Amino acid sequence: MRKADKRLLKKIIYVVTFSSIVFGLIQLFGGDDGKLENKDNPAPSQPPTIEEKPDHTENSDPESIVRDILSLSKKGKVLHAPFMAGSTEIQAVQDKWGEPDRTDEFPNGFYVNYPDHHVTLGYKDDLIFDIRSFHSELQTIQLNEIKEVSGEPDEVRYYKDETHDQIILVYQVNSMYQLKWVLPKPTDSEPDPNVHHVSVYTPYKNDDDEQKAISEVISNMSLNEKIGQMIFAGITGPTLNANTRSLINNDKVGGIIFYPENLQTPQQTVQLLNQIKSENAHNRLPLLLGVDQEGGRISRLPGDIIKLPTNKQIGTINNPKLSYEIGALLGMELKAFGFNLDFAPVLDVNSNPNNPVIGDRSFGNNPEIVSSLGIETMKGIQSQKIISVIKHFPGHGDTSVDSHLELPEVDKNLEELKELELIPFKRAIGEGADVVMAAHILLPKLDAELPSSISKRIITDILRKRLNFNGVIITDDMTMEAITDNYEIGRAAVESVKAGSDIVLVAHDYENVVAAVDSLNGAVQNGEISIERINASVTRIIQLKRKYDVDDEQVDAVNVSKLNQSIRNVLNTYID
Repeated sequence: MRKADKRLLKKIIYVVTFSSIVFGLIQLFGGDDGKLENKDNPAPSQPPTIEEKPDHTENSDPESIVRDILSLSKKGKVLHAPFMAGSTEIQAVQDKWGEPDRTDEFPNGFYVNYPDHHVTLGYKDDLIFDIRSFHSELQTIQLNEIKEVSGEPDEVRYYKDETHDQIILVYQVNSMYQLKWVLPKPTDSEPDPNVHHVSVYTPYKNDDDEQKAISEVISNMSLNEKIGQMIFAGITGPTLNANTRSLINNDKVGGIIFYPENLQTPQQTVQLLNQIKSENAHNRLPLLLGVDQEGGRISRLPGDIIKLPTNKQIGTINNPKLSYEIGALLGMELKAFGFNLDFAPVLDVNSNPNNPVIGDRSFGNNPEIVSSLGIETMKGIQSQKIISVIKHFPGHGDTSVDSHLELPEVDKNLEELKELELIPFKRAIGEGADVVMAAHILLPKLDAELPSSISKRIITDILRKRLNFNGVIITDDMTMEAITDNYEIGRAAVESVKAGSDIVLVAHDYENVVAAVDSLNGAVQNGEISIERINASVTRIIQLKRKYDVDDEQVDAVNVSKLNQSIRNVLNTYID
């Protein structure tokens, strides 16, 4: 039987069977902690009546409907409902649709049913956080069609009670919203079931409680601890030495970056990271452990791990699904070793063919392609609970010198940057970027004196205010000659924080890290930097660590063969 005929038969069976049944509420887990749903935390849902007429025609392509649903979910919406999760208040729903047919109270909030509109909404403190649609056209969509359009889900959950045995595909479509597809659990006799309903969900957050918890942590921190959180330090050698212990125990650094000199073999790397985590275990906050794992020639992890293609190669193929899978592989690699942060992807538009530092690290010279593929790579990394750092803001692609060796200069004004360099960063911020790296570039038409990494006009006025970035800003390595040839390292750290940076990256030499720490401490004590300014950055850093559940938990040995098999599977699927 053809797939279309099977689908038509299923629809006929659905009508005949369900037209004689009065549906009750379906109790479905409404939280986001990924545990098995249970009766203590249900969230109701209301199936549609059979007479509902879909807005799409009978011949609507299910894959097109999936794309529409995916697109709307990124805005917190579902088909046929004018409301937005996380923004719409329950009073606005009642003003438009009237009183609900039924209201139920559960531990996670209230759920209201509007059977005439085939929608159920969850709300708490008057704000909608969950919108569920049971529209009849959804039931024309099958499991495999969801995966063909959206790829594999970020998480798979299950719900079962006396009458329902369901699978829930969870897609984290951006930093705010999850899209959940709820279907009967596949069986041998029905391996490709039809959708039961969809949910667009934003985890309810009591901002007051969250802020209170973070404020309590900060209030108990010493100035030394706070400054330490704002330092991302490099270390020397492949073992835990006295200087590294001092950075952890005395300077309380918040993060450590690793280079090839630190990473010799998979076994040694896991052992080093485990020792560092153990050393930090008594500190108040866990460490960010980061590495430049971009793929291509910038691949830091040791061992016989199959090299991933360069971003230039990925840009030539120009398949967003491949970019997502590459990002997921990068995240998988880092997670296996015990890292929690990747300084990737590169969002620079490689507009200058003579650029000596970006080159094949970029997805290309087209900002649309760089945006699309870069964002998918970022999301792939994030899907593995690895923090992604987009770089190098405001754009390193049109430089003609290497900032490792001297200070590059880009002679463009803001309007010119908005037409090219800023496009990928603006879009990635809109799609859930958590961390942005500020480059060392002089843009004299924006700031004639200070490079971008220490310029308030670029970091605060453009990145924070114009691009509305509220996440963590980290500098590129302050020991690059673009900085050290022109500034003393401690003074550069102070100027960068005054400009709006949250974390100063000092990737080389213990003395430089200590100098940055001492200078920041001194700047606060003499009033040059306010404690409120420090607290603002520490708040963002703690929020980031909490969001990604960063901890000092140790990992077992890396299974390189397993990683390589995952890499082969992706390369064989997308690259001949």
